[in-house]
Amino acid sequence: MEDLFNNKNFEKPLAEKMRPVCFEDFFGQEEICGKNSPLRKLIEKDEISSLILWGPPGSGKTTLAYIIAKKTKAYFKKFEAATTGVAQVKTEIEKAQERRKYDNKKTIIFIDEIHRFNKAQQDILLSSVEQGIIILIGATTENPSFGIISPLLSRSIVYSFKSLLEKDLEKIIKRALKELKKEITDKALKRLINYANGDARIALNGLEFAVKSLNKKILEEKDIETVLKKHALRYDKKGEEHYNLISAFIKSMRDSDPSAALYWSSRIIESGEDPRFIARRMIIFASEDIGLADPKALLVANAVAQAVEFVGLPEAEINLAHGICYLSLTKKNNISYKALLEAKQDVTKGSFPVPLHLRNAVTDFLKQRGYGKDYKYAHDFKGEIKQKHFPEEIGEQKYL
Repeated sequence: MEDLFNNKNFEKPLAEKMRPVCFEDFFGQEEICGKNSPLRKLIEKDEISSLILWGPPGSGKTTLAYIIAKKTKAYFKKFEAATTGVAQVKTEIEKAQERRKYDNKKTIIFIDEIHRFNKAQQDILLSSVEQGIIILIGATTENPSFGIISPLLSRSIVYSFKSLLEKDLEKIIKRALKELKKEITDKALKRLINYANGDARIALNGLEFAVKSLNKKILEEKDIETVLKKHALRYDKKGEEHYNLISAFIKSMRDSDPSAALYWSSRIIESGEDPRFIARRMIIFASEDIGLADPKALLVANAVAQAVEFVGLPEAEINLAHGICYLSLTKKNNISYKALLEAKQDVTKGSFPVPLHLRNAVTDFLKQRGYGKDYKYAHDFKGEIKQKHFPEEIGEQKYL
């Protein structure tokens, strides 16, 4: 196993220093790795298979991988997807083959932010996972069905992590305070927990900044309030709330302001977001906000998404800019989206039977029961067809 825990050549951030290496100090995600959970039993028996850990930042994905590193007898290698090339992965797979052949030793490869690996990089992992040469652990904040290729996904077990609860964050903060030999008032603790919004890393980064900024034994609410404002500004580039940025981006395109949309998209990219996420939001926007006003918008958005997948950063930003400007400047119409919402609302009223005349009479028996009877074939008529298309219980509707 790599020396993940004992490098003393630099001062680790508090969040890294306090990272648990055993289940006793791992708070939250009880459904996944609680005392009697199936995964925890497999980890403790050193019998895990490939895993995909999916969830928001600071929810414990990387920590669980490190606990596995401590518990397993396998060689453990960590890669950061954003800084790892194909050659490095191939080399490690070759080493894994040697370990298995000569030492009968398993290899676990942990890839943080695995959604940042493109299709070609993920394809390299596929055969080695399939043959059992490596056990893959991937951590991702992106929906795996979007960010991970289907063959790799089907050969892994996906565990969905949730944002940490207040009680979990309280335990994490108090454990860190004990290490720091500091105290905190109840109101200050509550303020710090609210600021973290379910993210342990944010909570510990905020606490560390407060402790280093204030030479105080007991931290009070006003101290936390003051320090967190400075902390937020200091880490503005990487710490801006993800959904605030994407909301500003979408609303700028909706308001036909390409300049603002380009600004916010650049902020999102600079914050470390996967460009594929932006491309997916553009595809949704093309139908939700443009729709029938310009049907070509969906084609453009899909083309941009394909270009992003094929080209990758940094050049893919040019493709994104092309699409963003088109979607911003074209006409807008959400009539199809509104119609969908109305239809979905009617669907909740019940699963009513399809009218007999709309049913397909594929056998004589069904014809005898009235299937397809009196159905009017549109091509036999000129103009609008006057026949019912909704269940009797709903009545005829006009969403558009």
